[in-house]
Amino acid sequence: MRLALAQAQAAQGSGEVPVGAVVVCNGLVLGVGRNESIGAHDPTAHAEMVALRAAAKHLGNYRLEGCDLYVTLEPCTMCAGAMLHSRLRRVVYGAPDPKTGAAGSVLDVFANSQLNHQTQVQGGVLAPVCADLLQEFFKKQRTLQQLEKLQSCRALRDDALRTPESRFAELPEPSLYVNDLPSLAGLRMHYLDAGLSTDTSTLFCVHSPKEWSYAWRSLIKQAQTLGQRIVCPDQIGFGKSDKPKRSSFHTLGWHAQVLVELMDRLDLKQVELLVSDDASELASHIRALIPKRVKNIQSVQPEFMAPAAANAPFPDNGYRAALRAFSSLKMTTRVIDTPASSS
Repeated sequence: MRLALAQAQAAQGSGEVPVGAVVVCNGLVLGVGRNESIGAHDPTAHAEMVALRAAAKHLGNYRLEGCDLYVTLEPCTMCAGAMLHSRLRRVVYGAPDPKTGAAGSVLDVFANSQLNHQTQVQGGVLAPVCADLLQEFFKKQRTLQQLEKLQSCRALRDDALRTPESRFAELPEPSLYVNDLPSLAGLRMHYLDAGLSTDTSTLFCVHSPKEWSYAWRSLIKQAQTLGQRIVCPDQIGFGKSDKPKRSSFHTLGWHAQVLVELMDRLDLKQVELLVSDDASELASHIRALIPKRVKNIQSVQPEFMAPAAANAPFPDNGYRAALRAFSSLKMTTRVIDTPASSS
């Protein structure tokens, strides 16, 4: 259940309802999952469903006989049905769900003796811890909603542009934003944060002026499969981030400082920088600011982006100030597998 709680905490960090799940067989973890419905725009992407899919893929069989599933919240009817279809041996949940729980709170799917498979159910394991995580999340959500009502939406700086969301309609990726880092001065920066949150190093992607966070989509999937946390920001002027109109706004030192402040906000204690070839000089600036926290720097070739995806952030020439600025900056001191400084 504590492994499931770690998944729930990772979901919370991504702005999802904090529910986590783990499928286990004979002491071996076969699949993990966390809520992804909001970011994936998928009503079926509950933690249990994600974990079941991962376990079935691991075994190469949609039947999970002899397996147990641990989840931090009582399953809903959808997840309960999937658990029965997968022939799980046992389901263990943490906190009860008085609104949608299908293991006894609202209804009890598992107690129906007419079904052709019976799954054992145990509830209340680490229930207070699981419930506290959910209550804290919804408390924060209510506070944010109240602030939004008071402030409406934060005004865009009058010296910046924001690409309309419609430009990214064909590129569904979970989006997170931050606009209160000291160096941002109110600008909004977009980033992706995926995979498990652990005490080990985090992969941190630094894109070149030719790309934005969408270019790392395959790497994100690989990291999630391996259980590695990965953070992919859009630098200011690129992707879904705000785009100041003046080219003089952009310097490598300022961009490095913003990215370091994002690492501080996300409490990334050790990072492995994955860097496009044309952005290695920016990575060197980052390492100079936090030499003890940069574990290494690796040059990586991001996935090819079709012209429609590459140009999506730039509806017209007015949005391209960063492109013009970076074309005149020194960007290409190649760095591969560089260890962190001992200073």
